[in-house]
Amino acid sequence: MKLIFHGHSCIEIQLKDGTTLLIDPFITGNPVSDLKAEEVKTDVVLVTHGHGDHIGDMVPIAKSNDALVISIVEIANFAGKQGISSHGMNLGGKYDFPFGRIQLVPALHSSGYDFEGSTLYMGEPAGIILQAEGKTIYHAGDTALFSDMKLLNTFYDVDVAFLPIGDNFTMGPDEAVVAAEYIGAKTVVPIHYNTFDLIRQDASDFVDQLKSGTGKIMMVGESMEL
Repeated sequence: MKLIFHGHSCIEIQLKDGTTLLIDPFITGNPVSDLKAEEVKTDVVLVTHGHGDHIGDMVPIAKSNDALVISIVEIANFAGKQGISSHGMNLGGKYDFPFGRIQLVPALHSSGYDFEGSTLYMGEPAGIILQAEGKTIYHAGDTALFSDMKLLNTFYDVDVAFLPIGDNFTMGPDEAVVAAEYIGAKTVVPIHYNTFDLIRQDASDFVDQLKSGTGKIMMVGESMEL
């Protein structure tokens, strides 16, 4: 398994069977992205919630790749209305796909999408648990710190956790340190920071506060092999 960070909250996951998954494909309008939406190749698009900086280029990428969109049921239904193949889920639910198991878990945030002059309700925000190739990946999406994050450590041995640290819209570094303690992941990667001035943070300071050896800063375009 290879994990690639593409800026903000966009994570690409390449599996050994050739399947590629893309989480939160915010590319167009993302000042730190290393991708061009029209050049992206993926089999699956996963979206944590309905804000524009997470749905991003979901529609054109899914259409050009004939990709499956997996998300909370309201986002999946929206994708379906755009002529996209989709699989809707809800919080706590698990499903075994050919590439692995997905579970949507709670996130404390909001979720609305500006579309054709209106704000559409896009269901509950979620974090994503992916189990594939004997590894467990947790993408927290946008969330505040909440105590039920401890339950992830009850059910999962998380290999990599992607946690937002930007503050203002999500938890900040201090709260994310506590979240990392709750989750107990082998590796913790900060996301959702430094895309814009409002969420500028020192990722090195965050990593220094984590349990020794667990924190990892991924530069845009950098990959990690598991």
